[in-house]
Amino acid sequence: MKSIQERDKNRRKLLNSYEKKRVLLKKIKLEEKFPYELHLLVEKALQKLPKNSSKTRINNRCIITGRIKGRVSDFLISRLIFRKIALKRDLNGINKSSW
Repeated sequence: MKSIQERDKNRRKLLNSYEKKRVLLKKIKLEEKFPYELHLLVEKALQKLPKNSSKTRINNRCIITGRIKGRVSDFLISRLIFRKIALKRDLNGINKSSW
């Protein structure tokens, strides 16, 4: 599990280092006033960038366990940890409801 979290950290570092270049190349690619040959060169340049520098390769994870699925986005923790903390009443304004 720890290796997966480290891999995600490395992807975030790559994203930060290549983000400006990727955004610039995409803007050039979307401009219609440039010749088609330039579009092809920009496309090749985008393909040469590392795959892991793309924003879509990053997963939102629980900050405690590293779990991907079932994350409560307001608290940045997984639903399992959220439930444990909520039952202990460690979260202000959150209490168990029953009906």
